Amino acid sequence: MKSGYLLAYSLKKWGWVLLIFGAALGLVVLNLEWEPDVFNLVVPVIIDNPVMADLVIFRMQEQNLLDEMLGGLVIVGSMMVAFSKEKVEDEYIAKIRLDSLAWAVYFNQGLLFLSLFFVYGMSFLWVMIFNLFTLTWFFIARFNWLKTKINKSRKDEE
Repeated sequence: MKSGYLLAYSLKKWGWVLLIFGAALGLVVLNLEWEPDVFNLVVPVIIDNPVMADLVIFRMQEQNLLDEMLGGLVIVGSMMVAFSKEKVEDEYIAKIRLDSLAWAVYFNQGLLFLSLFFVYGMSFLWVMIFNLFTLTWFFIARFNWLKTKINKSRKDEE
């Protein structure tokens, strides 16, 4: 089956490497609050509103980019895993992919909706930060779970 939006199958393994490396190192960086000076760079800031200060629309500012770089690895890795072709990409896999994507959107938005009413303060900010990644993670989990379930049922039939 031809689908123009899927990446090559060979990118899936590289996606897993980027995703696992970025997520693992990202959790370490978050927990240790580690910011090596080598990642301090002067970058353009489009909009900034520091606490107790005026809104700034554009300026150059020194920023430690380690967490942004790791977040980028997680996003790129997740997209590579989620949207790379399977070895056998047929209509049934396409259906599972679409169903998994719809389920992931519903599940992700449901959790976000509940968070609006039950999570407050800085904890809500953390929920929103992790929400940047969870949609693709839920999709990957559901898609792979369904593929495993189907492969298991096929083996049981043989």
